[in-house]
Amino acid sequence: MNVDPLLAQARQVWTGLAGAPISFPDRHVAVAASANSSMCPPGWVGVVALADTAICTVPTDDLVGMVTRACHTLPVEALTDPDRLSAVLPVAQVLGPATLAYCDEHSYRPHRREATERLPVDHPDLVDFLASVPAEDAAECGLVDITSAAYVLRVGTAVVAAAGYRRWPGRVAHLGVLTAPSRRGRGFARTVAAAATADSLAKGLLPQWRARPAASRRVARALGFRELGAQLSIRVDGSDGR
Repeated sequence: MNVDPLLAQARQVWTGLAGAPISFPDRHVAVAASANSSMCPPGWVGVVALADTAICTVPTDDLVGMVTRACHTLPVEALTDPDRLSAVLPVAQVLGPATLAYCDEHSYRPHRREATERLPVDHPDLVDFLASVPAEDAAECGLVDITSAAYVLRVGTAVVAAAGYRRWPGRVAHLGVLTAPSRRGRGFARTVAAAATADSLAKGLLPQWRARPAASRRVARALGFRELGAQLSIRVDGSDGR
């Protein structure tokens, strides 16, 4: 059987983050107890579905049976659907779902309409840019957590779009991208994201794009990212999550 190399890399990333011995099964879902899972917040249940199978971590051994039975009543595509899961599990809180997309040197499609500028993460102009947008946008984009340089576009002297990435375990570059609300729809996100993606590929990393908004997903697809699955975190009644 031919194995999709990009899918294989993505699955390796998430099994490494599970914090317990687990692998994507041939069919459906595998569930493991892991108090140290990085797939979700501490005390939560984390689900990652890639292609047609999934893995799930739960915080304690006593939840393995309940979550396994519940997951096996649903098709794989429903395991990252909060409404479908809430019908079979006592879901108290939800984070996500978010689509997971990846690219490599073969699928990446370069894009450059305007010249980007490379700034250190603590540069005052980048700090001012993040302070100028709605707090929810600044938090959601992840730029405050990047470990790479930031690639920015300016209009005049002001930064209006920026992208970078945070190094994750497993040689992953987790992308963060943001355009000022008044400047959206002009291709700026694609330009800065292309620069950050190219930088990550040049360093031998696996670019990862995790997104919920349709506009963000369109930018990723335009750059050659392939949507391989989705991630969801839930807190269930009876767990020790706060």
